[in-house]
Amino acid sequence: MRHRRAEISLYVLAAIFALGGLTDAIYLTVGHLTGQYATCIASSGCEKVLTSNYAAIGKVPVAAFGAVAYFSAFSLATLAAFGHDRARPLFLCLVAGMLAATGWFFYLQAVVLHAFCDYCLISATLTGLLSAIGIAVFFLAKRRAAPTL
Repeated sequence: MRHRRAEISLYVLAAIFALGGLTDAIYLTVGHLTGQYATCIASSGCEKVLTSNYAAIGKVPVAAFGAVAYFSAFSLATLAAFGHDRARPLFLCLVAGMLAATGWFFYLQAVVLHAFCDYCLISATLTGLLSAIGIAVFFLAKRRAAPTL
């Protein structure tokens, strides 16, 4: 019972982090579509990153895909918190994909563009936190399912 409560708390926290990521991704998507690019606060590379060839796939901003991913993470975390067992593995797979994409975009900023975007780093942090929650929930579920002596 204690492990289930911990899982629920972690999924609620994941939903909150996903809402933060959704807000960030929507802000960047709207900025991209309107041509009003975000101004960096802590670094000076936002415009370089957000106007690069890597900021869109065709005419669709990459941030729009992030918004879909964060909305999906929010939805799956909420469903998992309410006990829907099918949402748990989907949440883990989604977060793993988000972490892989985050690694790719971090590489592009660091090695290819030599510039960092504050909002992209916020998104990377939130994805890292979602990944940590996913790992914690995975091990909690294994521990809960293990037979006790």
